[in-house]
Amino acid sequence: MIHYHGTPLTPRQELLNLSGKHFCVSYAEPRDADLCLHMAQSVMWDNGAYTHYRQGHAPDWDGYYKWVESRLAHPHWAVVPDVIEGTAEDNIGLAKKWPHRRDCSGVVWHLHEPIEHIGLLLDLGFAKVCFGSSGQYWQVGSPQWERRVDEAFNWLAKNGSLPWIHMMRGLSLCGDRWPFASADSVNVARNYKDMKVCPERMARRIDSVQNPIHWTPKPQTMDLF
Repeated sequence: MIHYHGTPLTPRQELLNLSGKHFCVSYAEPRDADLCLHMAQSVMWDNGAYTHYRQGHAPDWDGYYKWVESRLAHPHWAVVPDVIEGTAEDNIGLAKKWPHRRDCSGVVWHLHEPIEHIGLLLDLGFAKVCFGSSGQYWQVGSPQWERRVDEAFNWLAKNGSLPWIHMMRGLSLCGDRWPFASADSVNVARNYKDMKVCPERMARRIDSVQNPIHWTPKPQTMDLF
């Protein structure tokens, strides 16, 4: 699994000490974009939908398209615009409007959307599918969330080889049972000062923990209500 560490991370020297890591840079907070592009193994360009959702701001998708255009090439990739609490139709519409190369892009499936919607997104030709926690599955790692992700991987395994699945806000799941190809988190940038630890050492420990690469179908536990 590739571990994308969220930015911004201050002071700048501490970010420089993480040179050679993989980074996630959000359009909602892009101050470290150029530096990360210069020193990272790869960069995940995030569309900022999570920040917009939490702060109640309207997204500027045209601005995002322009911002990411010159930064999009292998091994770097971008998250297609999405509406976290939107409908499957809302998000299919945004995916179809994406103006950039799809082999360097990941489209978001929200956990409250129908499982079969994953197949529709894959049919659009995107290289990656990002799992986004939403609705009753907002809390990553909750019992409801775990059952839903089990259900999604069961469906994927039944329908062929697993695609590249990225888990949004998912580095806390390192070492768990799901075969995510990558995940991101702002854990290091947000918490290293309070924890009084070196951010490079903290990131190195996270990077050393991997997930399985295969999925064994799990029996489904039905909710009582």
